[in-house]
Amino acid sequence: MSRTLLRGARVVTMTPDRPDAEHVDILVDGDRIAAVDASIEAPDAEAVDFRGRILIPGLVNAHLHTWQTALRSVGADWTLMEYLTRLHGGIAGHYTPADLRVGTLAGALNQIDCGTTTLGDWCHNALSAEHADAAVEGLAQAGIRAVFLHGTPYRALEIPHPLAEIDRLLDGPVRDHALLTLGMAVQGPQYSSAETAVADVRAGADRGLVVSTHQSGGEPAPGWDALRAAGLFGPLTNIVHGAGLPDDWITALVEAGATFTTTPENELGQGHGTPVTGSLLRLGAAPSLGTDIDIAVPGKLLTAARIALAHQRSLDHARHRHTTGTHADTPSVTARQALAWATVEGARALGLADRVGRIEVGLQADLVAVDARAFNLWPAHDPVATVLHADIANIEAVMVAGVWRKRDHTLLASGLDEVKEQLRESGDRLLRTVR
Repeated sequence: MSRTLLRGARVVTMTPDRPDAEHVDILVDGDRIAAVDASIEAPDAEAVDFRGRILIPGLVNAHLHTWQTALRSVGADWTLMEYLTRLHGGIAGHYTPADLRVGTLAGALNQIDCGTTTLGDWCHNALSAEHADAAVEGLAQAGIRAVFLHGTPYRALEIPHPLAEIDRLLDGPVRDHALLTLGMAVQGPQYSSAETAVADVRAGADRGLVVSTHQSGGEPAPGWDALRAAGLFGPLTNIVHGAGLPDDWITALVEAGATFTTTPENELGQGHGTPVTGSLLRLGAAPSLGTDIDIAVPGKLLTAARIALAHQRSLDHARHRHTTGTHADTPSVTARQALAWATVEGARALGLADRVGRIEVGLQADLVAVDARAFNLWPAHDPVATVLHADIANIEAVMVAGVWRKRDHTLLASGLDEVKEQLRESGDRLLRTVR
């Protein structure tokens, strides 16, 4: 197995009880982190000099619909209802397996380019087994770590999730894949009857899968009470958005170990409701982050982290002024917390906290090098804040499971021009179906 020694960087491990940033070496052995220490000697390893860079754990985008990548920017001015009507009520039904494959591939490659090494791919347009297999193929080709959250187009309230398809995927395309795991993207209480919501979540729990569901805008549907009565909330329950859930419900879900994923830019822009960040922080919990839909917003998780941080600070400042009549003396949320939302909390939301999200011995070697020598970041006094200020041009290198997927600011993927052409053709054809 190959060994790589990363030297000279300032390292943000996101590990409890370690400094926010430190000068340490990292030894990668195969797909795992073998050592993190001040000075490592490994003459048999390939040494990489990362002086002037900041190394962080790979980012975790816990919620993205990569299948929509070919429609980038089409819905930049859509409201949530326009998105549901125009995409899900129209365009989605015209997707071929080839459309799903290239959209997923391009979306995953873009995530790597932006520093994401782990993706929660919420594929709720698996129109057939062929569509699902095509999406899985796209993820595998990209070389990203992913939880493929299988979903279908919106169904009638009483129609359950197609469990035969879940079992087929477990026994086939996803089985024994080093980087891919399976989860369920269920319609959940907001879009299902109480009986169906219970059956779907129980099916996921019985299989040990992460079960993720949307919830935004409005009071909880009856199915939420049915799920609680059945005792089905737990660490493998993931609520996307969570906007509209009252504090007592958020408290109950947090106490049960459920996770939340907020997609702040899209939630604020499309009208989902106020991001759930503050409600979680007041309980001592925290959100994970996603970018949601390339149709409306760019797929840059560091941008999502900055927006989530700034929005919550704004709410907290306003609350403090209203309560005290004066400005706050200290920030309510820190940059390190925001980076944790994009790493540690994302790993937890996807059921991968024992593998990724931190730089620790024994965890997977999913690493990102940020070039802090760049003019827009230099002199980079605070490494954590510098990472949050970084853009795609600053992401110099990305490693997934010990394999370089980006080096010297360039994606290491073949046939990118062909992927771009296929993506353009897919988007053009899909848009013609509704014109």
